[in-house]
Amino acid sequence: MTRALGLGHFTFLDLPPAELVRLARRAGFEFVGMRFHPVAPGALNWLPDAAGLRELARVMDGEGIGLYDIETVVIDETLDPETLVPAMDAASALGGKRVNVCADVFPALTETFARISELAAARGLGLDLECMAWRGVNTPRACLDLIASSGASNAAYLVDALHHSRCGGVASDIAAMSFGKVVSAQLCDAPATAPSGNDALLAEARGARLLPGKGGLDLAGIVRALPAETVISVELPSASDTRPPLERARAIFLATSALFAPESA
Repeated sequence: MTRALGLGHFTFLDLPPAELVRLARRAGFEFVGMRFHPVAPGALNWLPDAAGLRELARVMDGEGIGLYDIETVVIDETLDPETLVPAMDAASALGGKRVNVCADVFPALTETFARISELAAARGLGLDLECMAWRGVNTPRACLDLIASSGASNAAYLVDALHHSRCGGVASDIAAMSFGKVVSAQLCDAPATAPSGNDALLAEARGARLLPGKGGLDLAGIVRALPAETVISVELPSASDTRPPLERARAIFLATSALFAPESA
C-alpha cells in the first residue's frame, strides 16, 4: 500500500492554494500544507479572505484533498502572537491540524512560544517546531528544550530532513525522542556535505533541495526512525527544476513513495 503523503506549499509556492490542491490530487498526494503566514513582513503568502476561504473549501472537498498544516511562522522578538489568529482561524476552518514554526532566541521566547501554543490549541491546532542552522533555535535538542520549558503540550519537533541534517541531527536522535514529540516530518534530499555559511545554507533550503534518492542525506535512516503514526509531507523547493508542475509533482511523489516500498527479497 502506498504511504499517504502530503505536498508542502513551499514546493510550489507560486501556485494559489486551489491550484496546489488540484495539482496534489493529480500527482497522487492525499493532503497539502499551505502558506497562510509570511516568513517576513510583506513576503508572499496565500491567506484567503472569507469568500476565498469558502471557495477553497469547495475545491478541497471536490478534489478529496485535506489540509494538514500551515506555514511558516518565524518566532522572533518582533512577532505579536495575536497577529497569527487570522491564519490559525483559516486553518481551523479548513480542517487543518498543525502550524509550522521556527524560532530565534530572545528574552521572551519561552513566553511567546507558550502564547502561540495557547492560541493554536484554542483552535484545535498543534505546533511543529523545526530547527534551522541560521536561527537561534538551531538544533533538535534546542527545539525539545523550548517545547519543554514552555509547557506547550500541543507542540512537537518537526523532522525536516534537510534542516535536521544540517543542524547536526542524525536518525538516532529521532528514534530517541519521547512519545508524542515527533508528529510530522517533511522529506527531501540534498548533498551529504553541507554548504558553507548561512547564505549558502539559506539558498539550499529555499531553492536547491533534491528529489529523494538524488542526494546524500540519510533518508532511509530518518524514515526508519520516524514513529509509525508520523504524518509525512514533501517540502522540496527547487530553482533549477523547470519541468511543468504536474510532471515535477509526479516525479516528487514517486521518488518519495519509493522510500516506503518494501525492500526486495
